[in-house]
Amino acid sequence: MEYLVEVRIELKPGVIDAEGETVQKSLALLGFPVKGVRSVKVYDISVEAGSEKEAMAEVENACRKLLANPVIQNYSFRIRKA
Repeated sequence: MEYLVEVRIELKPGVIDAEGETVQKSLALLGFPVKGVRSVKVYDISVEAGSEKEAMAEVENACRKLLANPVIQNYSFRIRKA
């Protein structure tokens, strides 16, 4: 069965988010009164697996091995049937 998974990767609290800071400064220069910006990566992944539990295990493994750097990033994901 095919499952669609949305994976969200974000920096851990306390880690400097240079991209977010740059966007915040640019928005302020354009007149947008934002208090803060944090950058987040989102991946939509299609997984073929026998069950939702297997699909979750595959995505968890992919996050640990490739998609996120566990030293500086947190990840979360939502899974649903295709």
